[in-house]
Amino acid sequence: MNISKWSEEDRPREKLILKGRHNLSDAELLALILRSGSQNQTAVDLARVLLASENYNLDLLAKKNVNDFIQFCGIGEAKAVALVAAFEIGRRRTALSHQNETKIKSSQDAFKQMQSVFMDLEHEEFWIMLLNRANEVLSKLCISKGGISGTVVDSRLIFKPALMKLASGIILFHNHPSGNLKPSAPDLKLTKKIIKAGITLDIQVLDHLILSQKSYFSFKDEGLL
Repeated sequence: MNISKWSEEDRPREKLILKGRHNLSDAELLALILRSGSQNQTAVDLARVLLASENYNLDLLAKKNVNDFIQFCGIGEAKAVALVAAFEIGRRRTALSHQNETKIKSSQDAFKQMQSVFMDLEHEEFWIMLLNRANEVLSKLCISKGGISGTVVDSRLIFKPALMKLASGIILFHNHPSGNLKPSAPDLKLTKKIIKAGITLDIQVLDHLILSQKSYFSFKDEGLL
């Protein structure tokens, strides 16, 4: 049955207005973004197909790109773009929720600042956070992007912006798309190299975090700095 023939309180749009956003299922919320289904299914049915493709895991669904979405029957480029945009808004809201927390007091604070940056990445990236003497964030910069198993990092690219911003300390960040948070031998070697360079320039490496989707490994917390 077409959604327009449903009782008013069961239609996603009317249900949100009458009962509030919290009363809608994931499929109903996605249906509002899709706006329509296909000839043989409603927008809610199509949303359920999308969710089922990733075992009803929104985190996994959010990783899909436009080309992934248009493989589904009933989803063209416009719908695919709308879905990608909606998931990106969610990521940016996560980032904004920590925007005012500019002072880093722990590895958890640093993780919260960068979690949304690394969310859903399927390749490695290496970032730095520059801090002043009060451990307040001056800026966050991407130093390099790589493949699934690694990225190349030039320590000169790390310390150039640190010197220009007159940073007193830096925190290093990179992700492991595999989800394995254990530092590799190259990770350990690179960290030691950057620490050594920082001593010469009087810029302290305060920590190095390896991130996954929802967790992290801190070199400082584990006594590796």
